[in-house]
Amino acid sequence: MGGCFSKPKPVELKIEVVLPEKERGKEELSASGKGSPRSYQGNGTARHFHEEERLSAPHPYPSSQDCVEAAVCHVKDLENGQMREVELGLGKVLLVKDNGEFHALGHKCPHYGAPLVKGVLSRGRVRCPWHGACFNISTGDLEDFPGLDSLHKFQVKIEKEKVYVRASKQALQIQRRTKVMAKCISPSAGHSGSTNVLIVGAGAAGLVCAETLRQEGFSDRIVLCTLDRYLPYDRAKLSKSLDSQPEQLALRPREFFRAYGIEVLTEAQFQGVHGPDSQNGNPAMPPTTTSGMEVAAYLTEKAHSVSVVELEDTPFRKFLGERVGRTLLKMFENNRVKFYMQTEVLEFRAHEGKLQEVVLKSSKVLRADVCVVGIGAVPATGFLRQSGIGLDSRGFIPVNKMMQTNVPGVFAAGDAVTFPLSWRNNRKVNIPHWQMAHAQGRVAAQNMLAQEAEISTVPYLWTSMFGKSLRYAGYGEGFDDVIIQGDLEELKFVAFYTKGDEVIAVASMNYDPIVSKVAEVLASGRTIRKREVETGDMSWLTGKGS
Repeated sequence: MGGCFSKPKPVELKIEVVLPEKERGKEELSASGKGSPRSYQGNGTARHFHEEERLSAPHPYPSSQDCVEAAVCHVKDLENGQMREVELGLGKVLLVKDNGEFHALGHKCPHYGAPLVKGVLSRGRVRCPWHGACFNISTGDLEDFPGLDSLHKFQVKIEKEKVYVRASKQALQIQRRTKVMAKCISPSAGHSGSTNVLIVGAGAAGLVCAETLRQEGFSDRIVLCTLDRYLPYDRAKLSKSLDSQPEQLALRPREFFRAYGIEVLTEAQFQGVHGPDSQNGNPAMPPTTTSGMEVAAYLTEKAHSVSVVELEDTPFRKFLGERVGRTLLKMFENNRVKFYMQTEVLEFRAHEGKLQEVVLKSSKVLRADVCVVGIGAVPATGFLRQSGIGLDSRGFIPVNKMMQTNVPGVFAAGDAVTFPLSWRNNRKVNIPHWQMAHAQGRVAAQNMLAQEAEISTVPYLWTSMFGKSLRYAGYGEGFDDVIIQGDLEELKFVAFYTKGDEVIAVASMNYDPIVSKVAEVLASGRTIRKREVETGDMSWLTGKGS
């Protein structure tokens, strides 16, 4: 959350921040060395790049000796709507033919290295088969999330019916491109009316918001505050790879924040926001879905035994339905995970200060050395209760499609917000997905710069257990039927979640890139009807092209 840019009438919010004793008097990663802001005020203007504000990016074709050029195929080797991974020197390139034109791009998704040739080509962009990130084939720019970086775009020419590609050797090796960003300049450099942007929270939404502001030419001060000890990190990985070190999880290195003048305050405790009005919220804990099961799957290779205690009769039932839930239950049981369903923990018993037993409400006593408790999530919005920024009865922050709160100049994004989901009739929802936080952070930044952007991304999530990846797109709350194609026993299936006559979500395992294809269809504005997926003919989904 942060910023005040898009409304003509300025609003001042004074935010009190308490830093640990060791941090007082200094700012980590401060670009200017000056004291941190305690208030900010919007001036209602949008700014553009000045030449002196840009940080230069490496040119993809620096010189002939640093480049490689070769014929990669015949013009007739690819039909319209086809993609091919081709060799170029010591690297590879994704070659795309769309509307009669050839495009050459980096071949791996910068997020986690998925082969984009196995993704979905539609509407002038390619969507990653693993996690749904989208890249413009004409520019290589990242258009939908997750991830932070774009693809390199390489030169293509046609000579004597052959397709030639020319690329920087360095770009072929790096396989990712960070967009050009503005530098932070002081008002004394010729710009009056400086605007400070304060971003509270350094998750995906906060980081993408800061980066988008710089990418769009904002060159005034940005301060990113977090209660965490660490710079922004990959939180989605915490329940999937518990032995990861902080430096392995970092989304950007320390030097990145220095280079682009994004000041980061770590271990910053917010005392409150003082605004014109006050309002109280009563946060409640929304239920978890997948994190506890990811932890259980990870621990099977580390522990003598793993037990799961669950209130429901089937894991994932509310999220994935009874049949898929029971299939995943069997997968866990086949990997030595014991389930205790329809019960809960009554008591922890310790001996000499160490956990020894867990007593269930059913009177069953489990031996345990470690217990991981999945307690759900509470929106950390208590500091806003006297601010005038609206909170709902659960403590979430309602925003509109532009991520604007009820207070002009104050935006919110990420797990703590409810927003209108456009393709579900603008239903106000809370979707705590990693991918969604990225998209909301960008929209918030764009509207701080008065660009009138609206959130329209299709929710996309994934989980990995025992080497199997489950992918999910859409918003399935309230589904009344599940249409399953494939083989649940073989863990190769796709499940369509329907409400009435409409498909509202899809999940799959070992069926890539079908979830990305459905996400792209939904993103195009098309409604998928129940009768279309009941037939079992999914050629319209699995086929390449638009």
